[in-house]
Amino acid sequence: MLIKDANKIIVSLSKPEKMPGFAYGIPAAECKTGSKLRLIPGSVCHGCYAFTGNYKRFPVIVQVQYKRLESIQNPLWVEAMATVINSERVSQHKVFRWHDAGDVQDLDHLNKIFAVCKLTPQITHWMPTREAWIKDHLSRCPDNLIIRLSMTMIDQPAAGSWPNTSTVVTDGAATCPAPNQGGKCQDCRACWSKDIKNISYGKH
Repeated sequence: MLIKDANKIIVSLSKPEKMPGFAYGIPAAECKTGSKLRLIPGSVCHGCYAFTGNYKRFPVIVQVQYKRLESIQNPLWVEAMATVINSERVSQHKVFRWHDAGDVQDLDHLNKIFAVCKLTPQITHWMPTREAWIKDHLSRCPDNLIIRLSMTMIDQPAAGSWPNTSTVVTDGAATCPAPNQGGKCQDCRACWSKDIKNISYGKH
């Protein structure tokens, strides 16, 4: 598949300023668990960033996210995503993030992500999620994909039953260095490392 044809299918990738590479974002309003948590004060999704800032100022961003969400149903989506991620423009960064906005929709979506990761073995993929049902499928997770369960409430302890997690804390014990690095990952790749059991982000 030609890259130009693949780009037409997947619509586009996102390029978060903080991240060292590319990502793929879909509408946060369509998060299965997150859309419920967003209504609960004290949850990590309350005041979700994907409903503020540029997401709010520029409606076209959300419109594109909905087009991406629809594109997942295309039977050529897996091949197209792998083609774009394997391109020099994307693969040079060696890391990829799933869902800088949004989350896994269902098992079919998860299986397609697994397939894309298998077709891009030179890339380390990271996917944060609040969909606890994914735990039942971790045994099939490709070696180059790290799935972190994001705890639902601020200051909630990490779930010990998951191999990799992330938390949001208010006690100054955050391990993510981005706030001290101009809001950027810079050389840090902890989120993509299976050796790091839990990443804690400071509430902001």
